[in-house]
Amino acid sequence: MLAPAPDAVPPVRGGERGRPRRRPGKPHADKGYDHRRCRRECRARGVRPRIARRGVESSQRLGRHRWVVERTLARLGRSRRLTVRYERRADIHLAFTTLGCALVCLNQVRRFC
Repeated sequence: MLAPAPDAVPPVRGGERGRPRRRPGKPHADKGYDHRRCRRECRARGVRPRIARRGVESSQRLGRHRWVVERTLARLGRSRRLTVRYERRADIHLAFTTLGCALVCLNQVRRFC
């Protein structure tokens, strides 16, 4: 699943001039992705991987970056309809996922305002 992930990133237009960025700069992954194949596929796509090594490197250093993702998924998990998928149609499930993401963003905005 690591190989198609950089290809699925939509173009990002930052404050920089030129073409929009198409790939992430440096993906962070845990020890489950520590294979030559994963590293080779990332490098072939022009992405420098940051993958913890088995038996050598502690995955605690990646915790700073992974915490944001884990926290957001936990907040989405509070929605019962997203935890257990009741809908058979993908468009309805996507609508509830979008609604859940909007509620997570709204709660964050309320916290800081």
